[in-house]
Amino acid sequence: MNILAWAGIAFCAATAFIQFVTIAIVILRGRIAVGKLYAKPAVTPAISILRPVCGLENSIERTLRSGFELDYPEYELVFCVANGDDPIVPVVEKLMAEYPQVPARLLVGDDRVSINPKLNNLVKGWKTARHDWIVMADSNVLMPHDYLIRMLSRWSPTTGLVCSPPLGSEPDGIASEVECAFLNTFQARWQLAADAIGNGFAQGKSMLWRREYLDDNGGIEALGAEAAEDAAATKVIRGAGRHVRLVELPFPQPLGRRTFRAVWSRQLRWARLRRVTFPVFFSFELIVGGFFPLLVALALGLFDVIPLWSAALLAVAWYGSEVALAISLGWTSTPKQVLAWILRDVALPFLWVAAVSGSGFEWRGNLMNVKEDSLVEAD
Repeated sequence: MNILAWAGIAFCAATAFIQFVTIAIVILRGRIAVGKLYAKPAVTPAISILRPVCGLENSIERTLRSGFELDYPEYELVFCVANGDDPIVPVVEKLMAEYPQVPARLLVGDDRVSINPKLNNLVKGWKTARHDWIVMADSNVLMPHDYLIRMLSRWSPTTGLVCSPPLGSEPDGIASEVECAFLNTFQARWQLAADAIGNGFAQGKSMLWRREYLDDNGGIEALGAEAAEDAAATKVIRGAGRHVRLVELPFPQPLGRRTFRAVWSRQLRWARLRRVTFPVFFSFELIVGGFFPLLVALALGLFDVIPLWSAALLAVAWYGSEVALAISLGWTSTPKQVLAWILRDVALPFLWVAAVSGSGFEWRGNLMNVKEDSLVEAD
């Protein structure tokens, strides 16, 4: 065999090893977590939960309602909306009336401290939060009853921030299944594996802070140093000599119906943000999916470098490991997910090329540009 053939074999072996090891790490981590009982800690500090809201999303009343039904002794809910005419306002007001026993407020206003509309929406909540422990949680996160307990259980003396990546649930249609394929056995898996080896990255879906760790390092405005507040949070916490930790098992986000255009737009936005915030890690995203390893294995089989059946065996093992991960942790694992995983991996190289070929994206009606670091009004 020539050097090119050996290089192809080495590439397939290395990428398969990484695939199987990261999945094994997350399965082991998850199974240990499933076996744990999230008992209330000896100290349960009062917590302020900030929820930025904007528009009517899938299952929005259910996800917001879940915040009123937490099993925790003392917490407040602070809803933040940029525009008082937003259609989400009546939904929030209805829920606050239904749960008068839960301290809750709705704050209206838009503080332009950054190019990030979500961060601008959160500023007023941060500044008026009554407690020193603060959770920032997206409106589409479905909070289980032990949500706060599970966040607190990951805190240690060296922790500066606890987060949860989104976990896609309840997909409706193949586009939504593809969204799950991106979120769960790909993105969440990589983030959980990184956290397991002590290299956790912040994720903006759910973030548990101690107020002083942010206020002593520039305040909430410091999260505007990057286009994405979670990337800025990672750098702020690491710069302060502390660690970002992830929850043992992510919290679900009901997806409902999605269009391919919406899925592509969201993934492109995140990819372009990763490109400018963590360029070294982003550079490897081109080859971490199954597209190139399986394509190279097929080519090696067709040129009789390896038996053709071994290429097929690699494909079965590759996606079989994702099946094992999804089933083991109770994530979406329908037969459509296998097709969605294949479509995701085919899309990944095109997504990577699109991410490096431009800098603009739309977010909540705002046209943004990660290169120019500017915010312009959408048409």
